[in-house]
Amino acid sequence: MDGFYGRILTIDLNRAQFDIQAVSDDVLEKYLGGKGLAAHLLVELNPPGVDPLAAGNNLIFATGPLGGSTVWGSCRYGVYTKSPLTGLFTESYCGGRTPDAIDAAGFDAIVIRGAAEKPTVLAIHPQGVDFHDAGDIWGMETYAAEDAVKERFAKSEYRKKGAVVIGPAGENQVRFAVIENDYWRSAGRTGPGTVMGAKKLKGILFTGDRRRAHADPAAVKAFSKKIITKYKDSPAANAYRSLGTPMLVKMTNTAGAFPTRYWTRGTYDSWEKISAEALVEKMAPIPNACAKCFMACGQLGTVKQGRHAGLKIEGPEYETIYAFGGLCLIDSIEEIAYLNDICDRLGMDTITAGNLCAFTIEAVRRGKIDYAIDYGNVDAIAELLHQIARRQGIGEVLAEGIKHAASQWGLEDIAVHVKGLEPAGYDPRALKGMGLAYATSDRGACHLRTTFYKLELSGMVPSEKIEGKAELLIEMEDRLTIFDTLVLCRFYRDFYVWEPLAQVVRAVTGLETGGADLKKKAHGIADLVRQFNLREGMQPEDERLTKALHRPLADSGKVITEEEMESMLSDYYRLHGWDEGGNLRF
Repeated sequence: MDGFYGRILTIDLNRAQFDIQAVSDDVLEKYLGGKGLAAHLLVELNPPGVDPLAAGNNLIFATGPLGGSTVWGSCRYGVYTKSPLTGLFTESYCGGRTPDAIDAAGFDAIVIRGAAEKPTVLAIHPQGVDFHDAGDIWGMETYAAEDAVKERFAKSEYRKKGAVVIGPAGENQVRFAVIENDYWRSAGRTGPGTVMGAKKLKGILFTGDRRRAHADPAAVKAFSKKIITKYKDSPAANAYRSLGTPMLVKMTNTAGAFPTRYWTRGTYDSWEKISAEALVEKMAPIPNACAKCFMACGQLGTVKQGRHAGLKIEGPEYETIYAFGGLCLIDSIEEIAYLNDICDRLGMDTITAGNLCAFTIEAVRRGKIDYAIDYGNVDAIAELLHQIARRQGIGEVLAEGIKHAASQWGLEDIAVHVKGLEPAGYDPRALKGMGLAYATSDRGACHLRTTFYKLELSGMVPSEKIEGKAELLIEMEDRLTIFDTLVLCRFYRDFYVWEPLAQVVRAVTGLETGGADLKKKAHGIADLVRQFNLREGMQPEDERLTKALHRPLADSGKVITEEEMESMLSDYYRLHGWDEGGNLRF
């Protein structure tokens, strides 16, 4: 079928062997690629109830039928596994330039099973894979590891090359370790880097020269030209290029939805010091784009003055700013950049890391643990990040995640998470649709499965409204599920609505499809992932907000009640065709 390689590479780390298998057109037509194909493979291949850190847990890399094409926003890959943080399905997506090399290797999916006897680097190419001893690369921080993998193992006959690596956090199986590429790009929430570490897999080098055949190359070219002509200078694109995601600091703070002082307030008095404007002033960033992207949301800057002068980093992104700036009360964009850099080098998710640091501060203030740390204490927070990555001291407790730490310290009543994953930087007491988004996301309290915050922050949907919100959320969820099968960047969501999506799928694959058919596919994928999660032990109570998020915000008094959540959940389950407990109907 056009748009696909029709090949899956399966790598057995136990035996240092690989196998290339054909994938049927029926499977590709049903699931398209990316999330759909990976979910199908996880359901088929993962033993039910497998320990996420066991050799039997499969780790899957996938691109979609738009991979390697000229379609704007298509230079991305997905990684899928059973999460070591939540014990459920996990997915993470990443851009940069490495995704083009992953796609050029010529596989629709790469399945990694087993565990190596010693630290290993894989070199994947169109003929299969070569196995290399990681040697002294094991133990390196991510920037150095990525350079070493590319320099030592790339095949000279291929122009395209890219590497994904883990840092010390992944090696030590910190349960929220990320996979890094292009230095500052992270595939990461819920711990796919942890699974790499458990498999003793330090890095993967991708090289190749393969390209997907398109059903109508002229139509694909015309589609790409139309999109850039129409949207390159749109207000959304200009905003991302000039300010990046940090522009959300002002927006969420104005809405009273900027999580502050470990989820007790929705506004931060010092927000201007950590805003997009502060980033521009203090770090003079330039827009940095993934391949085939005109949004250029990445802000690549250098700290100009102070103790971190000369520090170069792409970011911090909004989520890192909220996690360290809002939750931990750090009022300097340069210091947040410093903590961001530490997390990137160690290979840890900044959202979970910042949440755990703020949670630790609360534990100290409540007399639960004895540790020298407090709000705004950057150096103590930096030291705690290193302890977590190396599982030293209280870092051993925190490395297991928020649910474990809350249980150990008797603080379940203040811990903020859903399914063991901390929310992103949009407080559901001010943006109530985000409460439903967090509760129902496949991988835990995630903002990206629906990006519903955009509708509420922009005023397109009243943030206080409950009635009808589930229907609107599912509309976004369905479309973004198709994004994740293709695999497309979230920031093109305003441009690729249903008809453009159907148009580009037809041009690339030749499938006669429309918006209604794509929605049907999205619902099928949602059912499949839910089947996986229910099989792995997800319970109805897991899809609720924790007690802390039902307490009124201290500054505004805004609240989301349990009754409001139950009303939205009931609507959500009904619209999906599930029973009142969220179970599939067979």
